[in-house]
Amino acid sequence: MGQRIRLLSYNVQAGISTARYRHYVTHSWKHLLPHAQRFNNLDRIGRLIQDYDIVGLQEVDAGSLRSGYVNLTQYLSDRSGHPFWYDQTNRRFGRFAQHSTGLVSKFHPTEIVEHRLPGRIPGRGALFIRYGTRQESLVVLILHLALSQRARLRQLDYVSEIVNEYPHVILMGDLNCYSDSKEMDFLINRTMMQEPFHGLDTFPSWRPQHNIDHILVTPTLHVGRVNVLNYSLSDHLPVEMEIILPESVRIGS
Repeated sequence: MGQRIRLLSYNVQAGISTARYRHYVTHSWKHLLPHAQRFNNLDRIGRLIQDYDIVGLQEVDAGSLRSGYVNLTQYLSDRSGHPFWYDQTNRRFGRFAQHSTGLVSKFHPTEIVEHRLPGRIPGRGALFIRYGTRQESLVVLILHLALSQRARLRQLDYVSEIVNEYPHVILMGDLNCYSDSKEMDFLINRTMMQEPFHGLDTFPSWRPQHNIDHILVTPTLHVGRVNVLNYSLSDHLPVEMEIILPESVRIGS
């Protein structure tokens, strides 16, 4: 039996708790200005993620006015006790917001690459993380895809080229599309990746009706359980997955 790894993907909406559609209007100022509740929410998220080995975060902030100039990926790493963190800032709005994708991990990667994804509107990225040796490595890709279908197809075309270079790949994130969408069919047909369970609704967190947050794996990775967690501190719910690596793949702490 190979090494068992616990994964989590979570769009944390920069620590903003949203419980009604009207909050997008009444709480909109929180996307630009600091507020005390943000770090209460983040502390709770930190307690949630402490039991996971690899955590992919979307909609974190790299340190701007709204976060009190605190890097939220680093903050969650500290609160959860994970020894490694990294963030990719994809969209910068001066001192007001630094939109990022983040990694929090119990393992130290051997390589990290920031990819800029294609799109008419810039600001989307793919965070590439590799653990172990190249011949028998585990690759993790953390994504937050565009809102338009045309852009998502271009972005997944780009990502597919990366996936196909490696035998053992995990792809996770807010993909902004459904399990049965054209984009997901495209990705699976191009890469042979698998989504073990379909239709797990994650959005909106207070009444989930849309499955737009996903974790996919290559067929070489054995999947145990997959769940959506009822942990509504964002407008998305987190997705967890447990996998077992091939015996030839070992990733250290």
